[in-house]
Formats: sequence, C-alpha cells, structure tokens
Amino acid sequence: MLHTVALFASLLFNPAYAGELAGVSMPDTATVGGKSLVLNGMGLREKYFIDVYVGGLYLPAKSSDPAKIIADDVPKRIVMHFVYSEVGKEKLTGAFDDGFAAAKATESEAAGLAKLNGYMETVQSGDTIVLDYVPGTGTTVTVKGAKKGTIEGTGFMSALWSVYLGSSPPTAALKKGMLGN
Repeated sequence: MLHTVALFASLLFNPAYAGELAGVSMPDTATVGGKSLVLNGMGLREKYFIDVYVGGLYLPAKSSDPAKIIADDVPKRIVMHFVYSEVGKEKLTGAFDDGFAAAKATESEAAGLAKLNGYMETVQSGDTIVLDYVPGTGTTVTVKGAKKGTIEGTGFMSALWSVYLGSSPPTAALKKGMLGN
C-alpha cells in the first residue's frame, strides 16, 4: 500500500516526460507566453560522430510541416540540451553565423544575430540554451537558466527557426527528430 501511494505521489508531483534521447529527457509540455505547448519531437545534433546536444521543439500542436512551423506566428520553443563535455562560446556563435548564412537569412531577418551571439557563453554537459518565441514580444534567449534578453521581430524568429528546420539544418537527423519523424 505504501509503495502504491509513493508511486502515485511521484506521478502527481513530477512532470511527465514524453521524450528521451541520448540520455536526455524532456517534459511533454512547456508553457511559453502563457500558452501550453507540447513536445513536438527531439533530435540529436552530432558533429564528426560526437553527440553535441539534444534539440527539442515545442509547439501549440504537433506538426511535421517545417514551413508552417517556421512561418506560424505562435508561441514556440527550441531547447538545446548539451551532452558534450564543453562547447565554447566561439563555437556556438560560429554555428549560429553559419546557420543564418545557410538559411539565407535576409539582412533584416538576421538583424538580431549580433544580439543572439552576444548572449552566448561556453556551455558544458547538462547546460541548456532555450529559445522562446512569443508573438508581439520576440524571441527570449535563456542560457544555463539565466534570461539573457529578447530579440524582437517575426523575421528574426523565422530566420532562427529556419536554422533548425529549414533546407540546411545542422544535421538532417536533428531536423527529422524535432519534426517528430
């Protein structure tokens, strides 16, 4: 009986985890801008056969349509949960620079890139970078649990989401996983 009560209490008070990948678990829901989002999918970012981070995508409703996800002006979240021992700030900023270039971001879409790169810092295994978009507010960047700032504009959000879900993502496996495929 006591075991049953303990099990029930753990289910009641612990968040439900919908996804696990490379030893990383992510909750099945998140709240962004007061709106409840669902975990759409998780993908693994590898470089030279080394696991770098697990990316999670949260949306108001599940979708496997990258163009719609990028274009929709709705609350959404990307979580990068790092599994590699250490990724330096210069590697992160270089990756964002490359991603915006690969996504063919216009000058106005990429206007917030310098701010984004300024928010970055060296991360270690277990650290997260969270990108929360709220319509009318912008994309809030949280690094290692500390809110760094918000970058306004739907153009910046579209360019940033295109880095992960556009035609030239960091890896096809990351995009496929985040799309729930």
